[in-house]
Amino acid sequence: MIGFRPAALLCAILLSSTACGGAPVEFAGTRDAGPEHRSGPAEPGVVPVELGAEDVVQRTRVVILGDSLTAGLGLAPEDAYPAGLQARIDAAGWPIEIAAMGVSGDTTAGGLRRLDWALDGDVRLLVVALGGNDALRGLPVDQMHDNLARIIDRAQGRGIRVVLAGMEAPPNFGPAYTSNFRDVFRRLAESRDVVFVPFLLEGVAGVPSLNQADGIHPNEAGAARVAEHLWPSLEPLLRMIAVEQEVP
Repeated sequence: MIGFRPAALLCAILLSSTACGGAPVEFAGTRDAGPEHRSGPAEPGVVPVELGAEDVVQRTRVVILGDSLTAGLGLAPEDAYPAGLQARIDAAGWPIEIAAMGVSGDTTAGGLRRLDWALDGDVRLLVVALGGNDALRGLPVDQMHDNLARIIDRAQGRGIRVVLAGMEAPPNFGPAYTSNFRDVFRRLAESRDVVFVPFLLEGVAGVPSLNQADGIHPNEAGAARVAEHLWPSLEPLLRMIAVEQEVP
């Protein structure tokens, strides 16, 4: 298991789980309701940057399709992990925009339903950061596999590169479920030939000093750690995108 702390997460994440007699916890956050609610050239969930309208149009996009871990529940927008990635992109001088499509309580099925409009614009890279709510609800792993496969296939069919960020299931569903759940991400990464980050919350999950009081959502320091963890996998792809933009 990649840096996962079952005992710590059992205490932190499952306080309201079915195993403890309550309704399953969901990763909650600010909901991005859909294209019908867009009110300008910048879409909800896009990390804000100080640019003129012409600059925004020229910037290619990296979409992070996720739940409230991506939305940054409980954090200022500039402290969520997508903003940390944007800061690194800006420091490199690359005209690339992070579009953080994080939706409260979203499952892989929800991500699939909103994929087409999430990929509007000049999208060159999709980071799939879903699965946490599937796990917390104990949804069938085969269903999650099919949803993620369709998300990846649809993006690749448009010529969009994909990074798949794995999640871990809480241990109260038993070792078979948690093992099968984890294996979904690995098998998809191999069969679809995508860049794979085994666990989005590596080094953050189960660490009290890096999480908010709910024990689920990273605090400012935890979000910074998530961005730091993702960067080595994203940086080579972002560099390639930046080079492609320079080719006349």
